[in-house]
This record gives sequence, structure tokens and C-alpha cells, in this order.
Amino acid sequence: MTGKPAERAERVDDPYVRLIPVKPRPEWGPAQIVSGFLAASASFDDNHHVAKTYLSPQTSWNPGLRPFVTVLSSRIIAPQVVKTAGDQATVRVTGDELGTITSDGQYTASPKGLDTTFQLAKTPQGVWRITGMPGDDKGGLLLSKDDVERAMRTVNLFFFAPDQQTLVPNGIFLPVVNRQTLPTQLVQALLAGPTSWLNGAVRTAFPPRTRLRRGVHIEKDVATVDLSEEAHAGNIERMSAQLSWTMRQLSEIKRWRLQINGETVIAQDMEATQPVHAWEGNSPDGQVPQGETHENAYVVGASGYLGTLQGDRAQPIVTGPGGRLSRPAIAPDYQEFAGLSATARQVYVAAPVTGAPTPHVLLTAQEGARFTAPSWSNDGTLWVVETRRDESWLWVRPRGRSAVRAAHWGLGGREVLAFRVARDGVRAAVIARIDGRPQVQVGRIAHAPDGSLDVGSFLPVSSELQDAVDLAWRDYNTLAVLGRAKRDSQTLPFLMPISGSAITSLGVGSLGEPRTIAAAPGAPILIGTRSSGKEQVCRQRVPSNSYSPWICPTAAKDPSYPR
Repeated sequence: MTGKPAERAERVDDPYVRLIPVKPRPEWGPAQIVSGFLAASASFDDNHHVAKTYLSPQTSWNPGLRPFVTVLSSRIIAPQVVKTAGDQATVRVTGDELGTITSDGQYTASPKGLDTTFQLAKTPQGVWRITGMPGDDKGGLLLSKDDVERAMRTVNLFFFAPDQQTLVPNGIFLPVVNRQTLPTQLVQALLAGPTSWLNGAVRTAFPPRTRLRRGVHIEKDVATVDLSEEAHAGNIERMSAQLSWTMRQLSEIKRWRLQINGETVIAQDMEATQPVHAWEGNSPDGQVPQGETHENAYVVGASGYLGTLQGDRAQPIVTGPGGRLSRPAIAPDYQEFAGLSATARQVYVAAPVTGAPTPHVLLTAQEGARFTAPSWSNDGTLWVVETRRDESWLWVRPRGRSAVRAAHWGLGGREVLAFRVARDGVRAAVIARIDGRPQVQVGRIAHAPDGSLDVGSFLPVSSELQDAVDLAWRDYNTLAVLGRAKRDSQTLPFLMPISGSAITSLGVGSLGEPRTIAAAPGAPILIGTRSSGKEQVCRQRVPSNSYSPWICPTAAKDPSYPR
């Protein structure tokens, strides 16, 4: 969906623009009635009271506060009457659909044409009213992307990964009736649990049936969250972490107080009011190991050996066969690394990440297949996809064990060009070939009780890229993607919010033929490119922003970050 970059949760705090809907006029014909209804339905005030005045008394339509929304590229302003018969009329509306938002707030990109009809009839008073709505979902809304930007906010709800330590963001679109009720809506959405997409892959610390006893009360910059009796059975610290990370998206809250049945409860090592930016140890982006001495960025240098990026120079740290792997990936704890053979038909693993370790073959591809670049999760698990035209298999190797195929892999019938596990270990971003074009999607990793993995439920992230070449997780909200937008003739780097909001181009200047991209929280984005027959690693000139030029001072390839 297009709109403002949602690399920022600050969108939650955008000024609320209240749409004043217009009631139908007696002289309006069928097309004007439909147009007026579509405009009025973008207002959530008083449970869509004005929009309902466009309907006949017999027409049932109640979208509520969490409706199913079809998102269009622009508002339909010219409905067409395609049939009239006495006091009956059929009005056709057409447009470009970008995606849908389900009732739990989950956005899914689904670019396609929209062609649907409304049925209308004259009332005994002689005015036209809507008697039949499009499709079977009588509670759905047709909103333009601008309507969604105005009436809804992109927010993250935070739940725990299976390790019960790392938080996982669950991005949703939340309708905003007014700015004052947003804190209450946000906490209620958190208590309702994850969306159907993440359900089963994450955990919540809130016991079943836990609810808010009253709206979130804010006095000065201190919020009070009063939970029902059921919360006594929950872990105070984990509930606090979920609430803190969720409420920190609201700028007016600096500290907050947790109450159960009206009595304040205090988390360990906290005061009665705790800072909203506490619980950093539960960050979805993980924690940098204490006492870490390694350089954070790695490349394959001009000598062909794996090295660290020191300034603009590649310093070899691994020599011998292990240093000559392509697409190297360093484990988050720096205990081992993986890479591919030159043909990408074999996966190698080696340790330690210095000296001259001897790599061993972990996997060899079937005839006609190859592997994607390896990816690590924070627990030391190695992930790699074996793929060929129209099929793929996900291989998983936990630390100290053999590699096995994932029991359930949602892209088995697709060619996969890239696979990257998020730092939370629950989400995975891929580039899969869909209808002949590489498309960026995000799926979830669920752990079954028997230990098997279900990696699936992949959803398109954006409809704005025509082609995608490589990707990396910049942080828990944003992907860094090499691709080509519809308006471009060449491959460029973009920031892609996984919320479905607009992609933004990154930097300016020539990059030759970009092939690989590396990103990490707070670190410069690095691009491996080929220009004039030479391999180069490019970075932006400091300070880096959307307009900073790219410079390519390092003779190297395949940049990567351990995290």
C-alpha cells in the first residue's frame, strides 16, 4: 500500500484528521448515492452513522470498529449506472485494489482490478437508497489508500517468541475514532491476542479472558492500565514487557502503572510507575553480545578471503578453503560461519571465525537445484532454501545437529531467490517467484509440540516493486530490498516497511549492477555490486539518509552482518 513510510511507529501520533461525512440529498440519483456512501464510509464516527443513512431500512450493514477493508489505490468518484428499471437501479464501481485489511488488522497486498456493483431502490418517499452491497461480506468497507491513512493507524502489538524472552511485533491497522481513545484501543488489541497470521507462532503472557477494567487513563505523561482479576495468574514481568513495548508507540506516555483489580502491582526491579522504554532486554532485534570484539560487517575481499570491513578496507580474517566461500553468513554468537560454493550447489559450515578453519559440506543440491544464501537465527540455527524452477525445500540445522527439511514449508511449489530469518526467530522474509516475477513476502515460523517446524503463511509485503533481487532485515519493522520499482529501469535499494506502507528509495547515484544487500539495526546498509567488471561494496556517505550519495570504495563482494 502506498502512503507515508512506516519505518516509523510515530505514525500512531500523527494528528488525527477527522472526516466530516455528508448526508445524502433528496435530489441525488443512484450514482451520486453510491459515491456519497463510499465517501461517508471512511468516517468511523458514531459507528458509521452517516454512511448508514445511505441505506434502505432493510439493508443490514454494520462494519463496527474492526471492519474488513478492501484498500483501493484511489477513491471511486465516478460510479456508473449500468441498469435501471422503474424504481430499481444497478451501479457499477471499478478501481484498482491494492490489498485487504482483515478484521484483526492484518494487511495483505493483493493487487488486482476491482469490478463490483451496488443495488439501489427508491423508498416510498421517492429517494434512492442502497439495498444491496457488493459481495457476501455485508460489513466490509471500500476505502482508498488516502482514506486508510486518514482513518487508521499502523501499530505494532508485541508478543513473545517461543523462547519467552524475545518479543515479536505483530503489525496491524487500527481504526482511530478519536485520538483520546487510541491508548485504550491499543491495549485492547494487545489483550485480544495476535492476528490469525501469527497465532500459533507466538505466545502472550496475558491469561485467557484478561480484559481492561476501564479505559487507559493518562495523567500528565503517566498511564494507568487496570486489568481484570484474571491477570493475577499471569507473569507480571512478561505482561509488563508486552505492554511497555506496545504503549511506547504513543508519545504522550513516558511512564505507566500496572494495576490488577484496581490495585497497583510492581514488576521486579521496577518502581510503581515504570518507564515505557524499559524492558530493552526483550527487544525484537536481539541484544549485542557483551564484550564483543569482532568487527560487525563482513565481506569477501579482493583476495577472495572472508574478512571484516575496517573503514573502507577489507581485512582478511579467514584464510584457506574456508575463506573462499561465497555469500558468507556469520552466526550471531560468532562461533561459526556458513557459505556457498561458487556454483551455489553446496552449503559449507566452518568454525571458528578466524584463522584457517576447514569447512565441511553440510548439503549438496539435487540436479538442477541451487541454494539461497544461508541465514542464521539468534539461537544458532542455520536456515537455507534449496530451490529450482517451480519448487523448493527449506533446510534447518540447529546447532550441533544434522540438517533436516522443515516438515511444513509453505513455498514448496515456488522458486525462492532469497530467504532471511528475522532476529526474533519467528518471522522470515523471502523473495519468491510469483506469476513469473520475484515478489517479497513475509511468513511465520511455528514450532509444533513434537519439535517439527511449520514455516508458511507467506503474505506479500508490497505491490510497488516489479522485481526483487536480494533483501535483508534492517530492523524488526523494515526490510532493505534490492529491486526495481514500477517507475524505474534499473535495480535500486529500497526500505520496505513490512506493515504494507510505502517503500522509499535509499540514496542517490550510480550503483552499477547491485546484487546483494546487507543491513542491521543502527548500521550502514551495504550493497555488493559489480561495475565495469569489478566487484565493489558500496555504502552511503555519512550522514546517511534518503538523499545521501552512494560511494563504492571497497574492492570486495557479498557484504553481510551477523545480526
